[in-house]
Amino acid sequence: MAFFPCFLSVVFLVRNQSASIEKILLDAAAVIASIVSDYELIVVDNASDDDSISVLKRLTGESGQANLQVYALTKEVDADTASWVGLENALGDFVVVVDPLVDDISFVPKMLDQAVSGADVVFANNAQKPAQSLAYRGANVVFHSLYNHFNGVHLAKEAPQYRILSKRVINFILQHPQPAMTYRHLPATGGFARAYLNYSSAPQASRPKRLGESIDRGMRLLVSTTRAPMRLVTSLSLFGAVANLLYCVYVVAIGILKTDVAPGWISFSLQQSGMFFLISLVLLVLGEYILNMASLSNEGPLYHVGQEFTSARMTRFEKLNIEEVVSDSGKTFPPTIGRVS
Repeated sequence: MAFFPCFLSVVFLVRNQSASIEKILLDAAAVIASIVSDYELIVVDNASDDDSISVLKRLTGESGQANLQVYALTKEVDADTASWVGLENALGDFVVVVDPLVDDISFVPKMLDQAVSGADVVFANNAQKPAQSLAYRGANVVFHSLYNHFNGVHLAKEAPQYRILSKRVINFILQHPQPAMTYRHLPATGGFARAYLNYSSAPQASRPKRLGESIDRGMRLLVSTTRAPMRLVTSLSLFGAVANLLYCVYVVAIGILKTDVAPGWISFSLQQSGMFFLISLVLLVLGEYILNMASLSNEGPLYHVGQEFTSARMTRFEKLNIEEVVSDSGKTFPPTIGRVS
């Protein structure tokens, strides 16, 4: 198996997996430790209500697992936001995001090989998908069709959740005002060197996704990543303004050319069309600013880390050699730090 002289961070998204989390992390360490110089395992617990936190605390103890970092969220969030919790706290040169119920950790070496070879982003798509309800599958098809139409990217095929990002890509996403929202699509649309890999691995039994929450997430993703929905509103407002203006011209022409017009019809029609013309103009102006106002609104953070704990043993620290320098006069200088070769 190839060896890569780099620091790899592996982000796991877990919820209520207390029975399997230890085996998941042990298997991951067995795969990762032998192929990279340094590594860290980052677990983002998405507000588990079982005893996952107790298990993770034990695993970060003196006799537990090395290089483990845990972030326990106080409330459940969507997968993209949970992924970003791990990504923005990762220290590695490359960061891989893994859903242990769906993604195959043994495929990481092939993904890392592409990343080290020059790809800033490596996407891995599993041909076998978890079973979901018919309603969810239908809504999923509609969303991806709309998103592909508006943005030219099919998220399921061109930006799957299983991915490796370089530090350069993460720093780029950090510059955006809503990184947890744009994290899903920016690596596929930001102009970075990309690689796509396919594999087939049977996913474990996963939790059925909630249709209502998925629809809400999809709408927010559409609105936040494209101006098309708001552009439709402004286009309709512009059409309304022009139509009412033309109707005013029509009423004036009828008043000039016709002699048998009902009393009050001209003034009433001009009043109505003029009012709707002004309303359409107001909507047109508001439509151009509403997205910017929404993005600048202060709604607070999307997540909050309730607990954070780290392994008592970190192998990268054990590789450091600390020496005190003593001069001929007996004066002691601050210690110097260097790697053990």
